Amino acid sequence: MNRKQIFCIVALLLFQLGVFAQSSIPASGDTDFMRSNGKIFVVMTVVLVILIGLFVYLFSIDRKITKLESKQ
Repeated sequence: MNRKQIFCIVALLLFQLGVFAQSSIPASGDTDFMRSNGKIFVVMTVVLVILIGLFVYLFSIDRKITKLESKQ
């Protein structure tokens, strides 16, 4: 097995531990408070905007690198 395969296996095992760590008991009143005031949608919108910004940035970097590689 090479390093990449070992890293993938370890990463999958660690992610699996996170799934088992979640309880079936409802979360504390913090999440209910956010939902009742509609602020959870604000948080999700901010997260979505950040993720879209990251993907656009990565796409533009990829295009720039591709142009530089094609010049050589």
